[in-house]
Amino acid sequence: MYAVFEDGGKQYKVSQGDALLIERRDLDEGQSEVVFDRVLMVGEGADAKIGTPWLDGANVTARVVHELKMPKIVGIKFKRRKGYMRKWGHRQKMLRVEINAINS
Repeated sequence: MYAVFEDGGKQYKVSQGDALLIERRDLDEGQSEVVFDRVLMVGEGADAKIGTPWLDGANVTARVVHELKMPKIVGIKFKRRKGYMRKWGHRQKMLRVEINAINS
């Protein structure tokens, strides 16, 4: 059985025991579980439940494994012969989570 849920503007297809990277969020002190309640679909084949847009009462529970930083992305804007150059960078923080349960 698998579920499709939405988090941070992205959709993830997961089953129990899967590990995935999600965008970092502020967690309470000592909190080691994250609950995703925007579940779009649960099940497989003919017994799949599809929400409009989300399923009421369905959620996906995940355990936070650790927090990590992704590689830095550097961008440059440049106009030749004009003395204009702008350089920017971004380094995204992510959470690695492991899916514990899919509740429908």
